[in-house]
Amino acid sequence: MTREPTGRWQTHAAILAFGTFAVGTDAFVIAGILPEIARSLDVSVAAAGQLVTVFSIAYAVLAPVLATLTAGWSRRVVLPAGLALFAVGNVITALAPAYGLVLAARVVAAGGASLYAATASATAAALAGDERRGRAIAIVMLGLTSSLALGAPLGTAVGAALGWRATMWLVTALALVVVPVIVGRLPDVGHGPAGGWRQRLAPLADRRVLGVLATTVVAFTGIYVPYTYLSAVYEPATGGQGGRLAVLLLVFGVAGTVGNLAAGHFTDRRGPRRVVIAGTLLLAFVFLSVPALRGSYATALPAVAACGVFSFTVTTPQQHLIMSYAPAGTQPMVASLNQSAVYLAVSLSGAAGGIALDAAGAAALPPLAAVLAVAAAALTWWYGRADARASRGDGGRIVQDSHRAGK
Repeated sequence: MTREPTGRWQTHAAILAFGTFAVGTDAFVIAGILPEIARSLDVSVAAAGQLVTVFSIAYAVLAPVLATLTAGWSRRVVLPAGLALFAVGNVITALAPAYGLVLAARVVAAGGASLYAATASATAAALAGDERRGRAIAIVMLGLTSSLALGAPLGTAVGAALGWRATMWLVTALALVVVPVIVGRLPDVGHGPAGGWRQRLAPLADRRVLGVLATTVVAFTGIYVPYTYLSAVYEPATGGQGGRLAVLLLVFGVAGTVGNLAAGHFTDRRGPRRVVIAGTLLLAFVFLSVPALRGSYATALPAVAACGVFSFTVTTPQQHLIMSYAPAGTQPMVASLNQSAVYLAVSLSGAAGGIALDAAGAAALPPLAAVLAVAAAALTWWYGRADARASRGDGGRIVQDSHRAGK
């Protein structure tokens, strides 16, 4: 593994973050241009919304598949290849004359996005070294949170002024701009294991990896239940006004950026398990407070800000934790598994939130999310205890990665 002088890893992580900014902008911006897409393709808004569903499902399925297929490649090849595939998907989206081809193009874009994002996190972690892994992942994830706060609104504005296809060209340009920088500036950190498929898929047999994935699904289902239905949850405060809702989304994205950076710092200092437990429990408290705060815009703003901060304290430590269990060279593979779990949670949140919304109304969504957040904290604690017991049972030997995992 290549080790960079202190300070250089931050520059490389920032370069990789520009790529995740493009990927995140593409993922988030579709929701803002759905009416334009529906009119252009002569389909309903609900049908246009399936572009988001298809992207999420394709991302979840393709992330581990593509990471495994490219495990033997140099990361300096995988990263540009991922962005190139992502750009091709968006070019086809921009040019496609019919709804069916647009759906297919979203699958291609999702494949490139998943390949790039997982490899970027693992590469930044490798360049930073174990002691700075959390901060490196947080910088890469900064591209994702900033795309929520800046990229999606920018893309939506471009779509409103020039048409939704112009938004797709914008996202394509963002991705392609990063490619020569990665090729020219990023050092080679090697490639995955030289062995066959059995060695590449070894993390799937590790119960610790499976435990992290289960926790990720539970935690992010809870996080995305109220976010997916944010307009319904805070309708008493916004009065259905789009401008007020846009401000709430902006506040959520900015607060998420702060939470993500703080999580990276505390993950390196305290260990990822402690950060996840603290973050999910605090998030549960905020969710339980939302029903009392959503009736006024003045109280809704700090509630959304708190949700944004603590929602993004989970992503980085979970990536850190699952990569600490990865055999040498398989970090991109396990990172892709964790991101698949996140996108699975996005799909589950839409279904679970929709059922709760129909059955009990928008006021029931934050308490449901709180229950899931507490469950995620409990799973993190339980798996940590089980990991510690297993380590003590192995001749009293505590492995270094388990120690860094904040057991």
